Amino acid sequence: MVRPMLTASPYQMISVADAAAEIVERAPILTTGQVAPWTAEGRVLAEDIRASGPLPAEPRSAMDGYAIRAGEGASRRLLGEITAGSAGAFELAQGDAARIMTGGVVPSGADTVVMVEDTREDDGRVDVLVEPRAGSNIVPVGADLEPGQIVVSAGTVLGPAEIGLLATLGAAHVMVYRRPRVAVLATGDELVEPWETPGIGGVRDSNRYALIAAAREAGAEVVWHGVARDDEAHLAAQVDAALAAADVLITSGGVSMGTRDLIKPLLETLGTIHFGRVNFKPGKPLTFASVGSKLVFGLPGNPVSSLVTFEVFVRPGLLKMAGRAQIYRPRVEVEIDHEVRPDPSRPEYQRAVVRWEGGCLVARTTGSQSSSRLMSMQGANAMLEIAPADHPLPARQRVPALLTGPIRNE
Repeated sequence: MVRPMLTASPYQMISVADAAAEIVERAPILTTGQVAPWTAEGRVLAEDIRASGPLPAEPRSAMDGYAIRAGEGASRRLLGEITAGSAGAFELAQGDAARIMTGGVVPSGADTVVMVEDTREDDGRVDVLVEPRAGSNIVPVGADLEPGQIVVSAGTVLGPAEIGLLATLGAAHVMVYRRPRVAVLATGDELVEPWETPGIGGVRDSNRYALIAAAREAGAEVVWHGVARDDEAHLAAQVDAALAAADVLITSGGVSMGTRDLIKPLLETLGTIHFGRVNFKPGKPLTFASVGSKLVFGLPGNPVSSLVTFEVFVRPGLLKMAGRAQIYRPRVEVEIDHEVRPDPSRPEYQRAVVRWEGGCLVARTTGSQSSSRLMSMQGANAMLEIAPADHPLPARQRVPALLTGPIRNE
């Protein structure tokens, strides 16, 4: 059933669940196109790939040894050698053997491969020291793939194994979903580039570069990025340039309630704001809008708020656009190993390190959860979903968590 769209005021507070659902509902799955498989790592396959014939197409040797007929005595006449890249040039008669390398085509007349270590070769003859069972050490036709079998399914994210399979099948081109084209715009008169020395009141622009990295990690293609000053005309020009280049615009800063927070008023003139505040910490002023067919995410300016809102809200939207079937991070239950203080009124996503300990997932937060403390993101592999409460949660309490990275061992 299609979920009804929100018609919230830009300043009305909505729930995390409603905000996340609204974004995913409005995020379009992008078009598809053909690319060479070896350039498609991380892309999502848009079609089923089937085997056109059996694999292997001929019976192959599973190891280095001698192709023989089973049960024909210990001493065999050696006809020659079959390497992995040569066709079976021999036809074995009774009492014959052919040296064969791993992957070599088993010659006509042979039904078994005996391992090198179970033989002795001398003066054109091979002695079989351990008689194998018929059929031993042979990979039969179609053992790996049968004709018409689906090898890689539509919706699969292409990694090394999938690309290797596609090459094995001779797929010169495959249909994949297009990557979302993303623009990242930081706002604020105080921002300088990382290599510049800020003056009084200035700060180095960390959000833009952190968001670029986050978008790329989510499989997007960052096609434009820049900085807008706290000036209506300059901001409008930068937003126009970003929207002309990208499917999605992600801004940082300028979405709160101050006199220089210009993003919401501008988006109201350009398109539709679907929501402008979320009952959520950190990142309450998160804004989501559309301008024509383009999506705009107005993220808060605090570094942690910016990355947490990207993780919880923007990333699933980008993954849906790229054709991913699984767009959400794994959610697990963890045991906190120390007291945790919730926010009294808003659900909070606290950064934490989750590890295995005694067969249980145990979590420890990364220290101060201030929205300006970017160190709280460093090394974190999870975000604890802490419900509002007016009392601390004791150690050993179990809480839900989003896993954002590999779980550590104890």
